[in-house]
Amino acid sequence: MSLQAEIEKRKTFGIISHPDAGKTTLTEKLLLFGGAIQVAGAVKSNKIKKSATSDFMEIERQRGISVATSVMAFEYRQKKINILDTPGHKDFAEDTYRTLTAVDSAIVVIDVAKGVEAQTEKLVGVCRTRSTPMIVFINKMDREGLDGFDLLDEIETKLGMKACPLTWPIGMGQRFQGVYNIYKGNIRLFSAHGKQTLDDTIEITDLSDPSLDELIGEAAAKELREEIETIQEIYPPFDQEAYELGMLNPVFFGSAINNFGVKEMLDCFVDIAPAPLARHTEEREIEPDENKFTAFVFKIHANMDPNHRSRIAFLRICSGIFMRNTNYYHVRNQKKMKFSSPTMFMASKKDIVETAYPGDIIGLTDSGNFKIGDALTEGETLHFKGIPAFSPEQFRYINNADPMKSKQLYKGIDQLMDEGVAQVFTKLDTNRKIIGTVGALQFDVIQYRLEHEYGAKCTYEPVPMHKACWVSADDPSALTELKSRRKKNLAVDKDDKLVYLAESAWTLKMAEDNHPDVKFHTSSEF
Repeated sequence: MSLQAEIEKRKTFGIISHPDAGKTTLTEKLLLFGGAIQVAGAVKSNKIKKSATSDFMEIERQRGISVATSVMAFEYRQKKINILDTPGHKDFAEDTYRTLTAVDSAIVVIDVAKGVEAQTEKLVGVCRTRSTPMIVFINKMDREGLDGFDLLDEIETKLGMKACPLTWPIGMGQRFQGVYNIYKGNIRLFSAHGKQTLDDTIEITDLSDPSLDELIGEAAAKELREEIETIQEIYPPFDQEAYELGMLNPVFFGSAINNFGVKEMLDCFVDIAPAPLARHTEEREIEPDENKFTAFVFKIHANMDPNHRSRIAFLRICSGIFMRNTNYYHVRNQKKMKFSSPTMFMASKKDIVETAYPGDIIGLTDSGNFKIGDALTEGETLHFKGIPAFSPEQFRYINNADPMKSKQLYKGIDQLMDEGVAQVFTKLDTNRKIIGTVGALQFDVIQYRLEHEYGAKCTYEPVPMHKACWVSADDPSALTELKSRRKKNLAVDKDDKLVYLAESAWTLKMAEDNHPDVKFHTSSEF
């Protein structure tokens, strides 16, 4: 198969939502359709304590939340689908922001009862800045929730999206009877026992057909006709180009836990979602059909296998063909590397791959060579854009609780920081290490993983701090002056970049006023 044919075959997307909207459950149902798993894992009953297939870190199993992005691949209708299931919890947002640099489109999951929530707004905002094509899946239709039109209003007002309903619910909660597929012109009836079959799909070429009244009842049929008429008047018809530009967002309704409405969305997704798109670098734009191989690291996960202390670097292939045991150029380290066991993922299961194509996500076993944002090429020097580290919002001193395990502690901190789960700052005046995170839950994750994966124990001390800002100046003497006057507020990050630690918004403003030639940045990418 030619490179172009392989590119056209691939669809790489992320699933994003607020916690508990049903994102991981939806991921599992998609995997079921693809035959990648035989039984759903997220069965939350007392008899079966299985965890979701995509949640494979011990702390995720204990808490029932996704804290790391999972990568899964499956085939469906002759297409190769790559799913990146991202953490919904706000404390792990940074991992999600970076993951969104590796996808070509996204599915946004919204809980029918809760509507658009805060974390969904943030993540959709990140997608919109990149004009990422997005599909919306409104979940849990078998429960009572907001009216369909109210939800569409929220999608447009809170998320700034242009809604385009492609399925529409018939009732809700106890009255939920199924969905009308506007895209295909058929009705799929809902069975509360979750035993949906293709026989439940009934072709409806004309909603005025009297058989609709017999099928769902006169009152429901009348309501459906009126609502579809309103949709046709108010909402635009589907437009492929507008969707690909991120200017139109198809909306689907269903119940992931009952595996209902998922197939309609998946079938439409396969039809409309873009194949791998071009990627931006500081030097030029990379087109996927270029013959020469290029890729970038968007995530690093330490201790995928605790027995071997190995790290996995997740690589998004942007152009050309990746081949096992071939020398590639590591741009930042300026050296050639070859990889004997590149892997593709089905959640925690891994298979060694010989070749991979644009859009594919592969894992490279890493002993510390990679950082997030690193590029691999066939020799060209490229720097991929848009993979920043953000200013943390919570800070704590980290202390060694077991002096006999200092080496393990510092190795653990070093490797976990490479993952981007948090950032470490070393103060210039005392050499004390401060951990900065986006959310408080990250501190628990770090503490847990240091103990269970590295055999090291740590304690924390609060640090009264408002923000960490990376600093730069065109005139080196401005930085020298900052260092002499503000040493107690300065630290270096893991890459030895200078960082100003502001105790409050007022002290940051004072520093900016007193050092006008120094620029203060809230992201490491400036």
